[in-house]
Amino acid sequence: MGGYILIADDEPHVIRVLRLALERDGYQVESAPNGQLAFEKIMERRPDVLITDIAMPRMTGRELCEKIEAEMPDREFLIFVSTSRTELEHREWSRKIRNLMFIEKPASTRRILDMLNDYNETRIAADEVPGG
Repeated sequence: MGGYILIADDEPHVIRVLRLALERDGYQVESAPNGQLAFEKIMERRPDVLITDIAMPRMTGRELCEKIEAEMPDREFLIFVSTSRTELEHREWSRKIRNLMFIEKPASTRRILDMLNDYNETRIAADEVPGG
């Protein structure tokens, strides 16, 4: 299917595993070890999908999502928030962010690819609808 995906995570092995699976599926992948660098990359080139961890140095995934929402009112790309934290607090702030989905850790790469494929199929279908 393809597309450009940015992964924001401070764990190199997580990035490595995701990158391999995503590139094998035809995606172009870039990564950033923290939210601040991820935001800078997003300002240079908007991804089709952002996959971000919550707990990162310099700028957390939550702060990254909130900054994107505040500074990019026209944002259309999907954000996957990857976290083992499923507390109500995280669910509450996430409702304020458009086009955001949680991926609970540990998430298999197959699950992430399935979610991406579902998202892409929905987008394509919406584009094919007259006036969509």
